[in-house]
Amino acid sequence: MALKYTKMERNWVMYDVGNSALVLLNTSIVPIYFNAINTGASSHEMVTAWANAQTIASLVVALLMPILGSLADYAGNKIKFFTGFFLTGLVLCLAQAIPMAALPFLIVYVLCTIGLNSSMTFYDAMLTDVTTDERMDAVSSSGYAWGYVGSTLPFILCIALIFGGPSLLGLDMMFCTRMTFVITGLWWLAFTIPLLRTYQQRFGKTREGGAAGVLHNIQKTCKGLWDTMRRIAADRVLLVFMIAFFFYIDGVHTVISMATSYGASLGIDSTQLVLALLVTQFVAFPSAIAYGKLAGRHGTLRMIIVAVAAYVGIVLFAAFFLKSAVEFWILAVLVGMFQGGVQALSRSYFGRLIPKERANEYYGFFDIFGRYASVMGTLLVSIVTSLTHDPSLGVLSIGILLVVGLGLLVKLSRMQTANV
Repeated sequence: MALKYTKMERNWVMYDVGNSALVLLNTSIVPIYFNAINTGASSHEMVTAWANAQTIASLVVALLMPILGSLADYAGNKIKFFTGFFLTGLVLCLAQAIPMAALPFLIVYVLCTIGLNSSMTFYDAMLTDVTTDERMDAVSSSGYAWGYVGSTLPFILCIALIFGGPSLLGLDMMFCTRMTFVITGLWWLAFTIPLLRTYQQRFGKTREGGAAGVLHNIQKTCKGLWDTMRRIAADRVLLVFMIAFFFYIDGVHTVISMATSYGASLGIDSTQLVLALLVTQFVAFPSAIAYGKLAGRHGTLRMIIVAVAAYVGIVLFAAFFLKSAVEFWILAVLVGMFQGGVQALSRSYFGRLIPKERANEYYGFFDIFGRYASVMGTLLVSIVTSLTHDPSLGVLSIGILLVVGLGLLVKLSRMQTANV
């Protein structure tokens, strides 16, 4: 039976449709555009620069989110923080349409990514407010699924403009490429407005008013962060999962963020890269929905283990067999099959393990593990690629982290079985 959304659930899912358009743009067109304006750089220098940009953005978000996430847990704060970072990301998304050299563009891109990823941390924490534990897997999976398929609509328009603009309208291709930031930004805004208008925070900590109350809230936040760290350390199931998540999500995020840059460094035509990633979105839609249903039948943790094991195979395939456009298309389909499932189920599985009234605080730490993993993954790719001048070896190094995460997930499964 198809899931019938409540109004709050539907508007929450719609934000995934909006932000996924920018995520798709950032993983497909933006690396190609950056390589085009980064004239004179070698292939390994472009991969290194792109990896460094991803690393910086992830590091800033990881440092900000625990403190801001804890402050956002106070009643009424979550939507304020979400709105602030969303608007920051939106303005900087539009700013990327301004003609600029490679370094200024990369700086604007990093700031835009910080706004996007920070808003998504607060968005993830909203999941505990908009639905129930029983519906969490299905709603979370629906967010990723509709995000994948919905993001293809502005993406197709962007591709049509880039390839059709010069021949049909007489427009410069670089101008057409820059206009994709405007199209994507407007799409992101349109699908965020319903959530901004209807979201209500159900769970939250009580806050004190006045200037003295604000200072006391900040003091309680700092103390609360320490208390949360102790609670996480004392909860073996939660701790093992978060450490496992730290390792396996590294591979997921790094494959997503580096795929186009890696394909371009191998000399694969940009048209092939973009079309293959478009196929990823269409494959990911039914796959994410299927993962939500399979989790209900076979268990959320078991399905996460399946996805991580598949990602180990994906990384090995990318490192040893990806040489041409055909192999990149195969990679795109494989990523689409497991990408949404592992992200959606990780988000919902974590949401069921934590206290709802401190969701943002816990998701802040969840984001630390996710973002620092991204820092480690892209930094590892950058270092190995720089030392060896071989992007394939940089990709292969990610497999180690995935295997560690997989081992910890298997351990967690055995722990839960022993406790039954």
